[in-house]
Amino acid sequence: MTAATVRVRDLRYSYGDRVALDGVSFEVAEGEIFGVLGPNGGGKTTMFRILSTLLPVAAGRVEIAGADVATDLAGVRRTIGVVFQSPSLDIKLTVRENLICHGHLYGLSGAELERRTGAGLAALGLCDRSASYVEELSGGLKRRVELAKGLLSEPRILILDEPSTGLDPGARRDLWDYLLELRRERGTTVLVTTHLMDEAERCDRLAILDRGRIVAIDAPDALRRKIGGDVLTIRSTNTGILQGEIEKRWGIRATCVDGCVRLEHPDARGLLREIYEAFPSDIDSIQLARPTLEDVFIRETGHQLWSE
Repeated sequence: MTAATVRVRDLRYSYGDRVALDGVSFEVAEGEIFGVLGPNGGGKTTMFRILSTLLPVAAGRVEIAGADVATDLAGVRRTIGVVFQSPSLDIKLTVRENLICHGHLYGLSGAELERRTGAGLAALGLCDRSASYVEELSGGLKRRVELAKGLLSEPRILILDEPSTGLDPGARRDLWDYLLELRRERGTTVLVTTHLMDEAERCDRLAILDRGRIVAIDAPDALRRKIGGDVLTIRSTNTGILQGEIEKRWGIRATCVDGCVRLEHPDARGLLREIYEAFPSDIDSIQLARPTLEDVFIRETGHQLWSE
């Protein structure tokens, strides 16, 4: 892996008695697309706000492109572009006017600002909408303008908080195609928070964040391989009893999640038949599936991504 351009060490943050981040540590390599997957309320947005300099570093250390977020805000802001989850556009201005105003905040003007504005409009397919007022745009087009704003400063590191919020599947696919192009064409490092599995799958590496702690971190394929087999999900009216009987008879670990018994096994297909033959009256349905990132999340946290 190339040198780290983002370093987070033992990051902690609390809102009064509520702990939002509890000793978070990770590194992001230059040119990497790094994802942080977790449920709403799991700490993703707090971490995003610290990385984008909107919240102070209360405890721990964060370095971005060699600049300390606690002591060198200006240095950090010169290297990052930010796309917020909540809309940050002025809907009463045109697309071009939004970009021009944003450029002024970075001290850009004249021919250089015009060059960057034109390049951003072209890159995101917005040239024909540059004179349109933002309030007239679809959700997907608005998100493109948000991304154009985040890239106007030509950042080394692009930080996005839930970037697909409000996008239909086609617009989400276009967004990720462009992020991959950015990495390929400019070597841009991308750090994205998400609760969507399809977004998480497209990251080079992924950190799973739950209740303020990182519970797993690796490439998506590597995380799935740790499951150790296919996954059986058994729906039953006697979940607790069935779980205990399966563990006792076959000596394997089973968990109760959302009213189902869930287990992993290298020969899940054969085990399915044995379990059904042993407990036919206790089983409402059985699902056999390849491991997914949702299964990884359940294994590491004991609950589903959407359960809280």
